[in-house]
Formats: sequence, structure tokens, C-alpha cells
Amino acid sequence: MPLIELVPDLDLERLALEHVVPALLSRGFYHVDGLLGNVAGDAVRDQVKDMHLSGALQDGRLAGSVPGIHRRSIRGDKIAWVSGTERGCEAIGYLLNVIDKIISVCASRLGGKAIRERSKAMVACYPGNGAGYIKHVDNPNFDGRCITCIYYLNKNWNRQEHGGILRIFPEGKSYEVDIEPLFDRLLFFWSDRRNPHEVQPSYATRYAITVWYFDSKERAEAKRRFQVLRAPTLQEDGTSS
Repeated sequence: MPLIELVPDLDLERLALEHVVPALLSRGFYHVDGLLGNVAGDAVRDQVKDMHLSGALQDGRLAGSVPGIHRRSIRGDKIAWVSGTERGCEAIGYLLNVIDKIISVCASRLGGKAIRERSKAMVACYPGNGAGYIKHVDNPNFDGRCITCIYYLNKNWNRQEHGGILRIFPEGKSYEVDIEPLFDRLLFFWSDRRNPHEVQPSYATRYAITVWYFDSKERAEAKRRFQVLRAPTLQEDGTSS
């Protein structure tokens, strides 16, 4: 990995306090451009492209199946989950560390949320064949996901030619918000029903990395519900079903 210039912690703290927190509380979303700079951004992009070209990305899964509806008509991305510690993912790990620092500053300032953990990073590619992802909510059922962070890696992107816009439909608003998936752009938004969104059809290869930060209380309750659902129930004869 090339030698990269680290983003100063003070700059990340200022970004969180002056921009991310106020925007999340007032509008529910925010994006920043030029997060890492060209050298570090290129390093992340190269690692994601290597993953794609090596076949490491697989078809994105759906939470449930709908009879008669093909998966590709709902989402057409290819993905892989990484922690950032794997060989060949060092720049991705650096990106995750930067996002972690921003969220750690935000965590205690977002209305009582207990944000202490996150998912692995979802590395995603829309292969440019018109694939997209229909309108959906990341966390419609209180699974613990609180903040969605998406980092984009696409140079020379032209929305008229390439499509691939992430469109947010803010809850209760009469307007929509279009986010172009531009290189070195980081987007933050609430993961719950406040921000239904879609990825419009992409006609060029489109790369992004997504992580979800969890509200620990909601996450613990979701795990408890899951355990209850999975627990065997006793029948009248004393056997379990």
C-alpha cells in the first residue's frame, strides 16, 4: 500500500461536531467530499477493484425471498464482507478507522443513542449492466442498525450517462435527495424508516463500501427477540418442537 497522509484527528472531530451531528439531527443525512484525499482514496479503490476482479464479490443476499420475484429485480449488486484486517485490505482498514473516529465523536451527541459497535464493511459493486436496488429501508424492524455510512469510489462519474444515483426519500417530506456516488465521498444517514432510499440503475461499474453503526440497546433487544424465536417450545407431552 502506498504511503498515505493521515487525516488529522482534529479535522475529523471538527467534521463530526460542526457538520455531521447538526445535519443528522436536523435533516437525517449528510455527505462530505474529499474525505481521505487522492492517495488514500486511490489505495482503497485499488483494493476494492482487486477484490472485484479476483471474484471475491458474490451476489448480494436478500433478507427474505418473495415468490415469483427474482433477486436481481430487487438488488443487482455483488458484495463481500471484510473487517479491514485481511491481507490486501489495509487501505480499507484505514478508511474504517477514519469513519470510526468520526462516529465516536458523534455517538454521545445524537439524542441518547448508545453507539458502541458496527458491522463489518460491505464492499459492493454494481457491474454496470443496469443493476440497481429498489426502494428500501436498511433497518425497518428495529434490528439495531442506527447510522448507515457509505463511502464511494467512482471517478469521472456522470449521472446522465452512468446513472447509479442513491436517492433518499426523507420521511414526511415532499422532496427527494439525490446523492451521486462520487470518488472519496462519504455519506451518513439514519438507517431506520426516516430514510427510505434506492440505488438507481447503474450503467458503469459502481463501487462503494458500507458500514452500519449499531444502537447497542436496540441491538441487544433484537438479539433477544431472535433467541426467543429460535428457542424450542415445549409440547403438552413434554417434548420440544
